[in-house]
Amino acid sequence: MSTLCPVLQPPTLTKMPESLTAFSLDDIMLLCEATGIPTPSFRWVKDGKKVNWMGHNGSGNFTAHGDKPLSDYQGHYRCYADNTLGTAMTHTVKLITESTPTLPKQKRSHKTAEEGASVVLHCNPPRSSTIPHIHWMDKKLLHIGQSERVTTGLDGNLYFANVLKNDSRDDYTCNAQYISARTILPKEPISLTVTPSNDVARGRKPQLMQPQGPHSSHLALRGHSLVLECIPKGLPTPSVLWKRMDVNLSETGAWTDNHGRWLRFDSITQKADGEYECLASNTHGSVTHSYTVTVEAEPYWVKEPPSLLYSPGETVRLDCQADGIPTPTVTWSINGDVILSVDIDPRRRVTGGVLVLKDVVFGDTAVYQCEATNKHGNILKNTYIYVIELPAQILSSDGVVYQVTEGGVARLHCEAFGSPRPQVTWESEDLQNTLLSDSRVSQLTNGTLELFNSSREDSGVYTCSITHNNTSITAHLEVLKRTVMLIGPQAVQVTRGGDSWLDCHFTFDPHLNRPQILWRKDGQKIMESSLGDKAAFVYVCVCVCTCVCVCMYVCVSLLQPAPSLSKPPLSLTPLSLEPLSPAACPSPPVFLSLSEEQDHNLTLSWTPGNTHNSPTTEFVVEVKEEKHPEGKWESHRVTGDVNHLELHLLPYSTYRFRVSGVNRLGRSDPSEISEAYSTLPTVPETYPLNVRSESTEPGTLVIMWEEIDRRLYNGSGFQYKVSWRQVQEHHWSHTHVPHPPYLVNGTRAFSSYEMKVQAVNSLGEGPHPVPVIGHSGEDYPLASPSKISVSVDNSSAIVRWQPVDTHTVQGHLLGYKVTTTTEIKGGRWVVEVDGNKTKEVVTGLKLYSLYELSMTTFNRKGEGPHSPTHPFRTPEGVPGPPASLDFESPSETELTLHWRPPTQPNGQLVGYVLQYQQISDSRNSPPQVEVIYDPTVTHLPLEGLDPHSRYVFYLRGRTSAGQGPPITRECATLLDGVPPSNISTVVGERSVNLSWVPGDRYRNHSFHIKYLSKTVGGKWEESEQVNTLQAFYSLTGLQPGTQYRLLITHGNYTHWEDEIQTTELRGVEGDFATQGWFIGLISAVVLLLLLLLVLCFIKRSKGGKYAVKDKEESQMDSEARPIKDETFGEYSDGDEKRSVSQPSLCVESKLGSDDSLAEYGDSVDIQFNEDGSFIGQYSGRGPAPTGNESSGPASPVNLDPPPPPIGPSFAGILDRTS
Repeated sequence: MSTLCPVLQPPTLTKMPESLTAFSLDDIMLLCEATGIPTPSFRWVKDGKKVNWMGHNGSGNFTAHGDKPLSDYQGHYRCYADNTLGTAMTHTVKLITESTPTLPKQKRSHKTAEEGASVVLHCNPPRSSTIPHIHWMDKKLLHIGQSERVTTGLDGNLYFANVLKNDSRDDYTCNAQYISARTILPKEPISLTVTPSNDVARGRKPQLMQPQGPHSSHLALRGHSLVLECIPKGLPTPSVLWKRMDVNLSETGAWTDNHGRWLRFDSITQKADGEYECLASNTHGSVTHSYTVTVEAEPYWVKEPPSLLYSPGETVRLDCQADGIPTPTVTWSINGDVILSVDIDPRRRVTGGVLVLKDVVFGDTAVYQCEATNKHGNILKNTYIYVIELPAQILSSDGVVYQVTEGGVARLHCEAFGSPRPQVTWESEDLQNTLLSDSRVSQLTNGTLELFNSSREDSGVYTCSITHNNTSITAHLEVLKRTVMLIGPQAVQVTRGGDSWLDCHFTFDPHLNRPQILWRKDGQKIMESSLGDKAAFVYVCVCVCTCVCVCMYVCVSLLQPAPSLSKPPLSLTPLSLEPLSPAACPSPPVFLSLSEEQDHNLTLSWTPGNTHNSPTTEFVVEVKEEKHPEGKWESHRVTGDVNHLELHLLPYSTYRFRVSGVNRLGRSDPSEISEAYSTLPTVPETYPLNVRSESTEPGTLVIMWEEIDRRLYNGSGFQYKVSWRQVQEHHWSHTHVPHPPYLVNGTRAFSSYEMKVQAVNSLGEGPHPVPVIGHSGEDYPLASPSKISVSVDNSSAIVRWQPVDTHTVQGHLLGYKVTTTTEIKGGRWVVEVDGNKTKEVVTGLKLYSLYELSMTTFNRKGEGPHSPTHPFRTPEGVPGPPASLDFESPSETELTLHWRPPTQPNGQLVGYVLQYQQISDSRNSPPQVEVIYDPTVTHLPLEGLDPHSRYVFYLRGRTSAGQGPPITRECATLLDGVPPSNISTVVGERSVNLSWVPGDRYRNHSFHIKYLSKTVGGKWEESEQVNTLQAFYSLTGLQPGTQYRLLITHGNYTHWEDEIQTTELRGVEGDFATQGWFIGLISAVVLLLLLLLVLCFIKRSKGGKYAVKDKEESQMDSEARPIKDETFGEYSDGDEKRSVSQPSLCVESKLGSDDSLAEYGDSVDIQFNEDGSFIGQYSGRGPAPTGNESSGPASPVNLDPPPPPIGPSFAGILDRTS
């Protein structure tokens, strides 16, 4: 295998299309470009049909052409790129076409609000598949200022948590910017007028304008953005606090935006999935809203198959793994055709995202597509298999000169190419010695020869050749002498005014010229010199000191290679020697040496550096293994009186060492790094662990194990020896592989094998492991359970069977699946049973239903075939309780019962049985029974009932199996209504509020309130019609400080009367309206207005005209002022409806209760519906006729109890003529 490309190349897509929305033909551009040899041709498919399209200039980009309308281009598109080696295709993209958004004809709107109230200015931009950007601006095209009080919502509306006087303006303009359509649509300006209000001082409790309700749910896709919105209203402006219910908000990646009103997620992740809460609060209270955020994901790649070259006869395994939420399905195609539609090839097997192709031939060259799809989208990967044989050749240049300093690592390159992949070998001039037998030499998989710890003797010519081929190249290696510091600057201490001399002597390789000497003081360059080609020299730096000083001087030799060399300039590490100072850290140790290696152990010794008047307390020995890239410095510590350390080294490794000294003032710099030391190779000392079978396909055995650390290879040519044999066989099969896994083909399904994996290298085999047992891949079971029998017991079925033969399972028997189906909706369910069982009880069956039952065997691979179906029927049973039971009361002695049939008849209904009984405080009357033989009857009238008693009713359904459980209700008839008598009055200056509690069982009754002023000449007056269910009435139009007599009659007698006196009118001291100056001022204003009217009339009579626009705006202003009064308090229709409701007289008891009738002797009037909720108002009730009870039938159910009167109702005030 190789990743290099030959002369011919299958098509490879370089540009892919994306879904887009087009507003014109010019917007349509779907990219599709590919490379390949020969050059690919392109074709497009729209909605599954080929598009008549002509490419140009070798590009597959799709653009609009011809005279077709824009709408004809809408659809789903896919591009194909073909050449002689295969077909690559893109994923499916969607092209949406729509016209450019436009604004309909608009009218200018006006809004008026009191100071402190909340206001919403609506934008309502035209609908489009692309979301517009909303900008609220004024007539000067300046943005409206945004803050916590004034916010633009996600819907584009402008929200005011509370308005101020300076919010009044007439140019609030919403501009909708459609970027894709290159259009900005300004709407008509909105005028907002804020009027003063005394409510500002009282404030307002926070409420949410967006979102609505207490909870909302949001679905987001992984990697996309999400914004949660929380816009409150209130006075003062509420503050908003966001929090995550279970973890810290910062861990979710969310951040607040739009002045805290938005919680934004950019590129959302799975960590953001959970519950959130927004808390809006001010000094008057708080309000919360909870959010459920669900994060799902479009398909994304976990593992992508590479495009590779293969030789004939190889086995190809393409692994394509994708993930997403929900889990995506993976399909494979060849040259754009789904594999299921291709002729079945026994060499090919597809399992989920894995495609295996055995014994490839030249005809298998093609482009394979792996596509992962879930409900959120799809992704597609093109990968090609190129089966080819190419002659071997060496790509690296011949005659290259490589330079390295002594002790360095030399790398000689020899990159080869061919199919099958060629093997290369290296030889040196000294043919007596094999290169790879030297522990310092290793050959990489790409053909490069690595030589560690190089010496002058390694210089020479090396030859790289291809096995079984005459192709070869040569490489020249030059090992240069290391630059050595002979005498470096020494630490000195001088008195003020004295002189000091710092020396710098070194030698270097003659092939390097133009040395430069660089001196640094405390890190700063002070002097530089070039001395030509001198090999050794002395440079003197004179420092005149004016005081006792301690300075750090560094002498650095900067060397360059000779220009005659063919390689680039060689960068050498600068050499430096740092001075010592009194009472300082110790100097680095010197003269590191190594003893002879014995059993991979050796002793490192060193000479301690200058202690600087502070004894060395310990040494830090650092060891680094350099042959493997994961090597790093490892520390060992010894006491300060020891100058050696015994080390255990790994075989076939290269080490370097350095030592540091430590005293009370700190740690010294490390010593110079030692020369590279390479240990001898040996056979592996361990074997792979966790050997196991990961077989998933029948006919294959996949042997897997944990790889050994590269540092434990102990030599070159490391491989794994894999051995296997079928259990009870004697012969082992072997192979050598460089890495796991190893695939054994041609096995039987779920056969037992012994397996072992051994480590080997060029010197021999490692220790022998203990074999482990594994199995080849499972296959689907071949048989289902036999001798299945079903016995029915009411709503349960007892299933018995005979187990399957273990040889037919073809895997681990996980159990059986019992599948039960019926024709009713949702009537299929599966019960999984343990494989050791031969009996199972299937419960939860519907009575009087026909079922079919079948069984399958399943293992880890899946289910086997279904057994023959076994039909059975459940018996008829008693029905469930009727679905509902309602009442109507036509008169005081009559009730009509209405019901709905049982939702679970469990058979054929043959009728109903009704039992009812009078409930009294002393004892219960005998029960009455009504038998209904017609199952279609759903109502029954009852007459002759006691109007002063309550009744309990039991209604049951009947089938041939008997009576079912009852639905139980309590009820009583309704009594004729009368006016209220227990009336409370609250007296004002010009009105009196009357309130009462309506009777529980009385019908609505209409009456009038008569009132007489007890002043001279007072006459009886009568109020408008009042209903008893109102529970409240305000009698207005009275005179302050006056005594009145109130009277309600019923029939020919007085039902209720009372006397009241209205309160005195409270005057204002020093009323300025009676002052002379005020009267004069008003008179002057009136005269001025009359004069202006006369002048306007004269101008109009002479032909003067007003501007049309002013006239229209004047009319609109007058029409825009609705007559309303918001000073009466918060009144709504709902309040009025609640005020006329009446409590229910019927109570639902528990369904299916078996309580005796005697238990209802002392029943409590608890008012519930049949579903357990409180009963609402009477169904079918209309307004009561004047002066009498309603004559039509009224239902005694569904009545709400009236709330206690808490304030006056203004219905009478608004309807009454003054």
